[in-house]
Amino acid sequence: MPPGGATGAQRLPAARGQAGGAGGPGGLGGDTQVAAALTRLLRGGAAGYRAAAATVGSESAAPLQLASGDPVMAIGGFNGTDGAPTLAEFQRLVATGAIHYFVSTNQASFGGGSGGAEQITAWVRAHFTAETVGGVIVYDLTRAR
Repeated sequence: MPPGGATGAQRLPAARGQAGGAGGPGGLGGDTQVAAALTRLLRGGAAGYRAAAATVGSESAAPLQLASGDPVMAIGGFNGTDGAPTLAEFQRLVATGAIHYFVSTNQASFGGGSGGAEQITAWVRAHFTAETVGGVIVYDLTRAR
């Protein structure tokens, strides 16, 4: 059970010089706190998937993976500016059921993504319904609009 109990949020160490605050993934430029509701969603939705979720940048993916204990894909590498995966590659992963959720990154996150990460985020927003879980926007990639 995460620190803070079943209804609390798991608190992860903040990056040097950063104080973790309320909210969702954000990594170096934001927050490393993961709400218990989001942790439960990822844990409950991980079975049968290569990744429980995907999000832009490893600084956003790391707190999610550490809190849930399940794989989380970092789109665009460290800060979302790498071109991997491409939109076409991500669409294939979604079509084959490899990824369950897409977790939106905190606007204050370091880097924020560009190029392929922006294309993937726009595609997800256009094709899947948003739900707020633990203060973070999450898209279920198994349920197209």
